[in-house]
Amino acid sequence: MTRKNLLSFLAVGCGVVMAAGLMAGCGKGGDGSKSGAAKTTIQNKGSDTMVNLAQAWAEEYKKLAPDVDVEVSGGGSGVGIAALIRGTIDIANASRDMKPQEVEQAKKNTGNEPKQFVIGYDALGIYVHKDNPLTEISIEQLAEIYAEDGKFTKWSDLGVTMAAGKDEIIRVSRQSSSGTYEFFREHVLNKKDFKLGSRDMNGSKEVVELVANTPGAIGYSGMGYNEPGKVKMLKVSSKKGEPAVEPSVANTMSKKYPVARSLDLYTLGEPEGAVRKYVDWILSDAGQKVVEANGYVPLSPERRKK
Repeated sequence: MTRKNLLSFLAVGCGVVMAAGLMAGCGKGGDGSKSGAAKTTIQNKGSDTMVNLAQAWAEEYKKLAPDVDVEVSGGGSGVGIAALIRGTIDIANASRDMKPQEVEQAKKNTGNEPKQFVIGYDALGIYVHKDNPLTEISIEQLAEIYAEDGKFTKWSDLGVTMAAGKDEIIRVSRQSSSGTYEFFREHVLNKKDFKLGSRDMNGSKEVVELVANTPGAIGYSGMGYNEPGKVKMLKVSSKKGEPAVEPSVANTMSKKYPVARSLDLYTLGEPEGAVRKYVDWILSDAGQKVVEANGYVPLSPERRKK
């Protein structure tokens, strides 16, 4: 073999070794989450109501466990649940319960039954523009505004006097994959379909932003997205004529506020390894402080220990 041929052979051989070394660094951890040589990645997807909270958890947990990356994305509760059913994520965030057919499909696809973790509570705020004179509303009135057979199309139908040209009610809603959409349809519209013609937003933040910039608008979103001075959250009563209750942490914890719900995490079976540690941290005092700091209602101390 000539000297030139020998050098070529050695160069090719080194390239093969280097490529093999790079490929050997790819793989998955024993807990089902992606892992590199020194890093573990937990895939977390779902509820737009919870996406800011989930990102805050991820950032805070990084300080405690620098070798764990929690990748957070939204898209809605339905999107997160669909990914869990396919087995492509570690944790699904949801602002609604999984449906029985979704649980069965997950078991069929993955062999594991989804495990639910309640991690806090949220009051679903009813938002209007800051200049709207309305201060309270009933669930019956909300149904008249949003349901397909609802008769309210103008603010004057509720006895509200708006500025000239602003009497039309601009309904702001969420896309159908949203857990907030599902919750509102079930608990406010009594499972009736939504009236056509609403402006359907992809995220909770977008709902509040549109209401803030539209004097005749009304929308629903998590109370953690409140923007005081730009929008107003209405007090809500279960029935017209009954006392209306302000959406707040105290009224949600006492169950006085009528439009409240749990915030959930779902895993495929009992979580293990890095995912187990992360869920346990979320349920700890430290993780629950993040829930409260983001405007949601944390679990009671007794509930955290379960």
